[in-house]
Amino acid sequence: MKVIKEEDIFRIKRNLSDAGCTAQTIERFLELEQSGLRKEQYRMLVRHKLALLEKLHKEQYKIDCLDHMVYSMKKEDKKINGGL
Repeated sequence: MKVIKEEDIFRIKRNLSDAGCTAQTIERFLELEQSGLRKEQYRMLVRHKLALLEKLHKEQYKIDCLDHMVYSMKKEDKKINGGL
C-alpha cells in the first residue's frame, strides 16, 4: 500500500472538491491512490468530466434559447419601429 503525504492529500481533496466531486468520490479516489490503481482513477475523472460536460451542454442550450428569444424580439421590434 502506498503512503500519501498530508500535503498531497490536501491538494487532491482541494482539487477534486473544486471540480465538484462529492466527499464519497474524493475518498474513493484517495483509496485508489493508496492502492496504486491509477487506471481506475483516470476512469473516475473521465466519468466526472463527462457528467460535467453534459450539464454544461444542457445549460448552453438554455442560454441559446434565451439568445434566440432576444433575437426574435429585436427582429420584431425592428419591423414595428421601421428599423429604429
